[in-house]
Amino acid sequence: MGNTVAREDFEWVYSDQPHADRRKEILRKYPEIKALMKPDYNLIWIVILMTVVQLVAFYLVKDLEWKWVIFWTCVFGSCIDHSMTLAIHEISHNEAFGNSKAMWNRWFGMFANLTLGFPYSVSFKRYHLDHHRYLGGDGIDVDIPTDFEGWFFCTRFRKFIWIVLQPLFYAFRPLCINPKPVSHLEIINFTIQLLFDALIYYLWGGKALFYLMAGSLFGLGLHPISGHFIAEHYMFLKGHETYSYYGPLNKLSFNVGYHNEHHDFPNVPGKNLPLVKKIASEYYDDLPQYNSWIKVLYDFIMDDTVSPYSRMKRHLKGEVKQE
Repeated sequence: MGNTVAREDFEWVYSDQPHADRRKEILRKYPEIKALMKPDYNLIWIVILMTVVQLVAFYLVKDLEWKWVIFWTCVFGSCIDHSMTLAIHEISHNEAFGNSKAMWNRWFGMFANLTLGFPYSVSFKRYHLDHHRYLGGDGIDVDIPTDFEGWFFCTRFRKFIWIVLQPLFYAFRPLCINPKPVSHLEIINFTIQLLFDALIYYLWGGKALFYLMAGSLFGLGLHPISGHFIAEHYMFLKGHETYSYYGPLNKLSFNVGYHNEHHDFPNVPGKNLPLVKKIASEYYDDLPQYNSWIKVLYDFIMDDTVSPYSRMKRHLKGEVKQE
């Protein structure tokens, strides 16, 4: 992607959001993109299949030696788990059943959550919608690292540790930046998940439970697919806030790599985002882009001009609506 541009003294950069204006311009020129804004019913069957695969894996690992439990958790379970979080991302946009059946998507998100081990789906939806409405919003968008993260994780070794601990930061950062009252759906999500975890332990023991829970931590930490956390919005080039990735891992991640396209058209399911790029190619072809999430992780760690501070931040004006 070319050489990076140094950030000045690792301070926040403030800017206006470009996605809304580009969306309007593209829709004026290519109104046929509206036809792509429809549910992806294949998502339902893919999530069910992944859940069945994980249930079989829970059973298969229960009698393995611990070294093989850890091996399959890192190599296989972590991939399925990270892919499932991105299925939940799709479901949070009501892509499984459509906007007219919003609660069906909520319940299905809780079902998809089961094989992750930790209650995630309901809370993710609440905060992810803020990320789209108020991208980079100071005190609202919890995708933005805290000041402590930006200040402390500034050396190569510390940035490596920060990537390894990504699941913990994503879990606890909302409590620091934008805490919200616990909703009844979050309580239901927590209760269902706790009962499922207990059932796995009762049926197949501690090794199956380890595979269930550790897979999420491994998959969302130092993992090739986790490159999307950095690739999406960290500024390797000053002035460019959102980046797309067009490599093969999109096949495991519901095309979340098409991230400029996703923020321009959040109602288009991942399956159709390549069509958005194809139709409106002149708007995306010349934007900075990636072809390797592994290289993104490497560059983030090794480039001394990039840190958790390398994000655009916005002072929001007017009324802020939150779920």
